[in-house]
Amino acid sequence: MGKRITILGGSESGVGAALLAKQQGYTVFVSDGGRLKENYKKELVENDIDFEEGSHSEAKILVADEVMKSPGIPEKNELIKKIRAKGIPVISEIEFAYRHKGESKIVGITGSNGKTTTTAMTFHICKNGGLDCALVGNIGYSFAKQIAEDPKPWYIAEISSFQLDDIKTFRPDVAILTNITEDHLDRYEYKFENYIRSKFRIVMNQTQEDYFIYNEDDPVTKQYISQYSSITNPLPITMQHELNKGGFISNGQMTLATNTEKVQMSIYDFALKGIHNQYNSMAAGLAAATIGIRKEKIRDAIKSFEALEHRMEFVLTVRGVDFINDSKATNVNSTWYALESMDKPTVLILGGIDKGNDYSLIRELVKEKVKAIVCMGTDNRKIHEAFQNDMPLIVNTSSAQEAVKAAFHFATKGDVVLLSPACASFDLFKNYEDRGQQFKEAVRDL
Repeated sequence: MGKRITILGGSESGVGAALLAKQQGYTVFVSDGGRLKENYKKELVENDIDFEEGSHSEAKILVADEVMKSPGIPEKNELIKKIRAKGIPVISEIEFAYRHKGESKIVGITGSNGKTTTTAMTFHICKNGGLDCALVGNIGYSFAKQIAEDPKPWYIAEISSFQLDDIKTFRPDVAILTNITEDHLDRYEYKFENYIRSKFRIVMNQTQEDYFIYNEDDPVTKQYISQYSSITNPLPITMQHELNKGGFISNGQMTLATNTEKVQMSIYDFALKGIHNQYNSMAAGLAAATIGIRKEKIRDAIKSFEALEHRMEFVLTVRGVDFINDSKATNVNSTWYALESMDKPTVLILGGIDKGNDYSLIRELVKEKVKAIVCMGTDNRKIHEAFQNDMPLIVNTSSAQEAVKAAFHFATKGDVVLLSPACASFDLFKNYEDRGQQFKEAVRDL
């Protein structure tokens, strides 16, 4: 009998960990309180992995030597409390995968905003630069599944604070922290400091050989970084001054400087527009330079990188009106970045499940750039209260189709309709991808 591991949650990360655990000789049990998707169930059956769905059998779970939990399960969950009370170690999938990665190396990216774009761009640059690497974590395959099925010398991993909460030994060779803004506070007992400390766990195990890329212009990061004396090779990025080591933008020119390399290119050649994407490009380019990608390859890849689906994604122009899908903007800060990059009059589609949003953060940008707000959610009171004094046109809708029709009605030739909801999607949609897809379908139906 191998070491017993119970895996709570049978989605991408859980099934990936189950496959790797089975391969490594563990006795594996997967338990999911909901229904498993057919593709995941099929993988478990085909690999002869014991599982249950629709309930949690405590008798089987509480005899585990170790529990790997899905990042979606909060600490206040009663079953987690019982596991903790028994002293059973709880880990995340990235921790489990890390133990079995062999000699492979990792670029780990976290942050409140921009981490998906930065991760995808880092992968794009590295792949273009000839690095044999895989895109894993919150985008791409689960880290554990990639190791089980197709191990690589390098992994480019997007990592959430929930995954970092349950690491023990996980150590990225290059860590990127894009920024820290208030998000997911419901999971952190509404204490911003708890969330900040979770994000900084990405550097917890780093050594003299590792690098930490961070945004020096982000006030929260700047305030807290001095508390982490273990950071040995910091590489800041900034737009406020020049640096000898790190990344900076000055007079429209990006410079990336490491110990051995200096990369320079015009920001006007970047494929992605907006100040937030200049930070993302600096972080991704600096990570690639740090691991030895040639500078001409970095420049070419930053020029050719395309926006991700649901992230400032251009959809269509209909009768002179541009439609942009930024459904992945699930907090106010993400919507701030989207509005900041708008250079045409904008009809803004907002709304969904509010995670304690402070809309005052975007008030000035709304006054400056937005001509109408279309609410898309089941409860829009907070949006009305926040903008009623600044915005004469605010309407309620309860579907993507209604929202798109209303926005198109308010828009004129030369305007932009921007879906950047600043909220979670679960009131009307399965997830932000479903919201984005329905938005795109509604635009195509106009």
